[in-house]
Amino acid sequence: MTGHDTPEEHVDRDRQARLAAEFARLHRRGDPLLLPNAWDVASAALIARAGARAVATTSAGVAWSLGVPDAADLGAARAAAVVRGIAGAVSVPVSADVEAGYGPGPEDVATTVAAAVRAGAVGVNLEDRSGRADVPLFAPAEQAGRLAAARAAADRVGVRAWINARTDVFLTGAAPREGVPEALRRAAVYAEAGADSLFVPGLTDLAAIAELAAGPLPVTVMVWAGAPAVAELAAAGAVRVSLGAAIAQAAYALAARAAAEMLTAGTYDTTAEDAEARGLNDLLAARPDRAQVRP
Repeated sequence: MTGHDTPEEHVDRDRQARLAAEFARLHRRGDPLLLPNAWDVASAALIARAGARAVATTSAGVAWSLGVPDAADLGAARAAAVVRGIAGAVSVPVSADVEAGYGPGPEDVATTVAAAVRAGAVGVNLEDRSGRADVPLFAPAEQAGRLAAARAAADRVGVRAWINARTDVFLTGAAPREGVPEALRRAAVYAEAGADSLFVPGLTDLAAIAELAAGPLPVTVMVWAGAPAVAELAAAGAVRVSLGAAIAQAAYALAARAAAEMLTAGTYDTTAEDAEARGLNDLLAARPDRAQVRP
């Protein structure tokens, strides 16, 4: 890298466009895209090695790894920096969780999405969570303006990014049967604004997912221990199944258990299951971007 180069200049836009098209094709009914979410380069490399057809970030995991609470304004620059590292380390498509766009206005969303796409992302998650206690969700029309800004920002970079429009209707307390009509109403508005799919975290009711899947946008879901199996979610019509922060949470829980065992029992058995992480040095040494960086 010379003194005049910027990291984004090392992103091959033709390759990125191909990955964007591939990422879009992976959203299929009957054969959903499975996304174990990553939070740093090492976790992304391990997920790709396990056979994932794409990698998505978890904003919670990224925030925790950087010492920031989830939903506490990680910021566009820090989020994009993590995306850049991951996109350079794996050969599969990368999607970025950019939370609510790190600002309320369309211009904030545009800045955030442009940064993520310039860093190598071919998809983004954008929430309709407002961050306000009195009105927890942006009005559909307001969120539509934000989604349109996201679409325009990605297009200006020259990448047809997949926009996964997340609605927090179910996370804010709506029961499945009560929340479906509102989610469908939002899906119709979000589709008109340029969204490619509707993400409904907090919803695992198969009948409700099937009803949403018959609506205006393909449906993507988030799972955790105890949620329906992939086959059930596929039968309900989901085109994408992600683990969200679950893997990051499990990793940090393991760290807490291993530390507690050493400090209390004086033993180390919790660290025995390290086989999958062996060879990490070799895996990272072979990352694709190492061959692309000029001296």
